[in-house]
Amino acid sequence: MGARLALPARGGARAYCGVMAIIVTGASGLLGSALTEGLRAGGHEVVRLVRHQPRSQDEAFWQPSERVADLAALEGAEAVVHLAGAPIGDKRWSAAYKRELISSRVEGTRVLVNALGELSRPPEVLVCASGVDFYGDTGDRVVDETQGRGTGFLADLCGLWEGEARRAEAYGVRCVQLRTGLALSGRGGALGRMLPIFKMGLGAPLGSGKQYWSWIAVDDWVGATLHILKNRDMVGPVNLTSPSPVTNAEFTRTLGKALRKGTMPIPVPGFALSAGLGEFAREGLLPSHRVLPEKLTAGGYRFAHTSLDEALSAVI
Repeated sequence: MGARLALPARGGARAYCGVMAIIVTGASGLLGSALTEGLRAGGHEVVRLVRHQPRSQDEAFWQPSERVADLAALEGAEAVVHLAGAPIGDKRWSAAYKRELISSRVEGTRVLVNALGELSRPPEVLVCASGVDFYGDTGDRVVDETQGRGTGFLADLCGLWEGEARRAEAYGVRCVQLRTGLALSGRGGALGRMLPIFKMGLGAPLGSGKQYWSWIAVDDWVGATLHILKNRDMVGPVNLTSPSPVTNAEFTRTLGKALRKGTMPIPVPGFALSAGLGEFAREGLLPSHRVLPEKLTAGGYRFAHTSLDEALSAVI
C-alpha cells in the first residue's frame, strides 16, 4: 500500500497541486477513507467529491439529486473511484429506503458518467463499487467473474449499478466494477457492528451457518484497488474477496477465538433474523456467496491476508 501508484500516462492530463488528481466519491465511508489514506501515502492528490460546499482545496462539489457535478474538478483527472451509495444494512428496508438504495447508486452513477461525457479529457479509468450480491445465493457452488447475475433485490441493484458505470466506455474510459465481499476493518462496517456482540460472548451462527461469506481485509481491498488502477489489463467486473471464503459458522468460531471469547452454541434462527431485520436478513445475511478473486490472482495481485484468523488478528 505504500508503493507509489504509477497510472498510465495520458497526454494533456491535468495536474492537481503538482501531481495527477484522482477523484473519489464516498470518500468519508469506511472504504473510501481507507483508499484516500492509501493514495495519499503513495504521494497522490485525492479530490473528494462532496455534497456540501467545499471546505478545503481537496474537496469539490457534486449533488446527484440535482444532477450537478463540478466539471472543472473532473477535467483531466487520471482516475475516478466511485464508492458513493446509501448504506445497505443501516436501516430496515422499507419501500422508501429501497428506492433510496437504488437512486443513490444508479442515479448517482448516471450523473457522474454523464459528467464524464462532457469533459474534453475524461479520466483513463472509472472504478465503480459493486458487490458479490451480484451473484445472488450461490450455495456451495464456487463462482468467479464469469458467473452471470443471480436473482433478488441486491443482485438486480448491482446489475443496474454496474450497467450505469459501463456507459463510460463510450467515452473511451476503462471501466472496472468492484464486486466487494465482506470488508473487514476494526474501524467500522459490518465487523464493527459484530464486535460488541462477540465481545460479550453472544456471537452465534446465523441461520444454518452453512452459508459462505466471502471476506477481504480492508488493507487488501485498498491494495487490490490500487493494483486495478495502475493495470490497464484489469477491466470489467473484479471480485474483491480473499481466496479463502468460509462458512458463517466458521467465521463465528474464528471471530470468537480472535477475541478470546466463547460463542453461543445455538444459532440465531433464520425466521428470527427475518422478523427482526426483514428483507435485509434474507438478502444480506443468509444467502451464500462462495466467490473467488480469479481476475486479481491471475493479474498478479498478492494478498496480504489469505486466512481469516490472521486477517482478524490484523484488523481488530
